[in-house]
Amino acid sequence: MLGKLKNIGKEKNLSSLVANVSVAFLGLLSFMLLTRQLSKELFGEWVLFITLATFVDLLRFGLTRTSSVRLLSGANDEKKKTILGASFRINVVLLLVLTLFCWLLYGLVSLVDFEINNGYLLFLIYYPFLALSNLSWNNAMSLFQAEQNFSRMMVVRLSNVGLFCIFLVANYVWLGLGLIEIIWVNIIVNAISGLWCSVRNWDGLLYLTHAKRKVEKELINFGKYSMGTLISSSLLKSSDTLIIGMSPFLGSAGIAMYAIPLKLTDLLGIPLHSFAMTAYPRMSKNCIDGNISGAKRVFYSYVGIVTLLFFPVALAAFIMAEPLVLILGGDEYKDALPLLTLIFRVFTIYTMLLPLDRFTGVLLDSINRPKLNLYKVLVMTFANMVLNLIAVFVLKSLVAVAVGTVLFTLMGIFMGFRYLKREIQVKGRDIVSESMLFLKNLKTHLG
Repeated sequence: MLGKLKNIGKEKNLSSLVANVSVAFLGLLSFMLLTRQLSKELFGEWVLFITLATFVDLLRFGLTRTSSVRLLSGANDEKKKTILGASFRINVVLLLVLTLFCWLLYGLVSLVDFEINNGYLLFLIYYPFLALSNLSWNNAMSLFQAEQNFSRMMVVRLSNVGLFCIFLVANYVWLGLGLIEIIWVNIIVNAISGLWCSVRNWDGLLYLTHAKRKVEKELINFGKYSMGTLISSSLLKSSDTLIIGMSPFLGSAGIAMYAIPLKLTDLLGIPLHSFAMTAYPRMSKNCIDGNISGAKRVFYSYVGIVTLLFFPVALAAFIMAEPLVLILGGDEYKDALPLLTLIFRVFTIYTMLLPLDRFTGVLLDSINRPKLNLYKVLVMTFANMVLNLIAVFVLKSLVAVAVGTVLFTLMGIFMGFRYLKREIQVKGRDIVSESMLFLKNLKTHLG
């Protein structure tokens, strides 16, 4: 019995899930602490700042991460040094460009006295510091994912999320510091994690001399499509917040309210992120080895099993929506409870659609068709932004914003499946058969 439990504990999907759940739990605790120590307006500004920071981080690391994971999978030690060094050098250049852009834009906004939400101003001022502090640990994530070393990934992520959470507890109980101080502490804890990765030689900083132009070009040529995909994917989530922040009717308070059901939805998506991280190297290896049928089998089983796992979770979340929203938001949001409950229930429908949408994108990248994945996500992003603009400025409804999320996801599923059917002849009915076969052989998969 102990031997079986040990084997299950070593299973890659479970290891990845534990890593992501651990980080997400502390992220959730941090979120709850922030809702209770910042006013609606200040919390809305924090959400806007961190949403923009997350979006631009995806831009920076999207250029290299997916391509780095693909090349690092199965690479020897010398090749790994070259890839990590090249990736780090590319990200340093991107950091310098973004820093110049942010501070020049802030100077321009200040010069013309243009009125925008304070969350945007906080981003322009402080993001370059945050970008520098999280450079090393973010670059190291490529190595961890390629090696499927999720325990190390978990420890590095917990080192900054955990420290930030400890600070927020102290701030709530004793310190009572404001939003600017909270941002600076966030920057400092990211720097601590980054320094640790540099000292342990996981980030590529000490391999800069191993970087080669040829490898940099290879990373960029593949990465330009995956970056576009990641940016567009991020916009699918963040454009809701960004557009609400532009509204004179909803503003920072609207951002704060919408962030609560959105955070709950992100929690439901944690298992999907974990499974996608393990599926991508497996599909990629099959495709590189010329085993397309093997990659398709991985795709079918992941889509079927993850959807099956999501159903009871989404159903329970739909039923328990009201207490979940209240627990996360606290008494500050009691007056908006019926609205936030309805938004979250719409999001539970979106959650059920996510596995098929996500894994079609993963498989398109694995068969070296990142351009098609980019087209798919670009169409979804454009549709989402149009729907958001109508929802915010015409209908003035946060519920309509959530409904738009369901609609663009259905569009993405249709396009992704159409591309895969054309490229490698995937069949929808095989999802059921391969999933049943996976369940039948579950003991074999667990070792």
